Amino acid sequence: MTILESARAVADADADGAVDWDAVADAAKGATPPGDLDLAPGEAEAYAADVREARERIRAVSGLDFDVPETVELQTRHHWIDANVATFRRAFEPLNERASVLPGVARAFNTVTTAGALAFVSRNVLGQYDPLLLADGAPGEDGSAHALYFVHPNIVAVADSLDVDVPRFRRWIAFHEVTHAAEFGAAPWLPDYLESRLEDGVDALGDGELRTEAFEELNVAMTAVEGYAELLMDEAFDGEYDDLRRKLDARRRQGGGPLSRVVKRLLGFQLKREQYERGKEFFTYVAGERGLEGASKVWDDPEYLPTDDELDVPPRWLARVSA
Repeated sequence: MTILESARAVADADADGAVDWDAVADAAKGATPPGDLDLAPGEAEAYAADVREARERIRAVSGLDFDVPETVELQTRHHWIDANVATFRRAFEPLNERASVLPGVARAFNTVTTAGALAFVSRNVLGQYDPLLLADGAPGEDGSAHALYFVHPNIVAVADSLDVDVPRFRRWIAFHEVTHAAEFGAAPWLPDYLESRLEDGVDALGDGELRTEAFEELNVAMTAVEGYAELLMDEAFDGEYDDLRRKLDARRRQGGGPLSRVVKRLLGFQLKREQYERGKEFFTYVAGERGLEGASKVWDDPEYLPTDDELDVPPRWLARVSA
């Protein structure tokens, strides 16, 4: 599909709902080359081995009891778009149910901007631990509790751009995504917590309201998720990583040319970087005071999540959870 055909997919979208998700998928894939999934002999098993070894190393370092998905998915950019359209469709269903409050022009705008966002992210994402929020069925039912994706063409392209060996870079990404599996395994309440905030925020949007507290709580929780993952990475990765950390931090900050940086800010990539940095500063302080075990207390109960203020003043969190 060409970019022209991608635009036509949006123009020909059906008339029901606030977003035409089939058109989103077609348009996003039309604007994005899928990338190559030709693997060298043994490369698929190498991904799986990295995940298994990351699980064992992170278990040993953190003391957390968790597992990883039985199947590791190696994806093209198009595969990643399809998987995330399914998630978005579930998350934003309340908007489609209230589509009558949105004019047709808003619906077309929703469809084309969502397609553009997914196309852009699909060219940048490296790996994704997906707890399958809002999925049908209880956790563990039919293997539906979680999934682990690696976007192989992006990993190869970014490793080349950073002048890093692909196997070493692939292993770094595997460790990072497995840290997220550790967090969700340690905090069985976390999926429901995130789902409820997301649902509250989207329900309010469907009623024409902006419920900022729901999105603020969601952002604070995700800042904790990203920050703790960064802390675990520093403790668990089995090798020298200063150069990888430095190069990846520079990539997060630079984000390409001026237009690319503007697009990333509009799509929340700036927020993502701030989540990494702000969360890591919080957990670095807490671990320095109480060790990794003390930092892991954040996953014992939703009440132990830091507040927005506590993220910037970690001693307040320490005083509260120690009281």
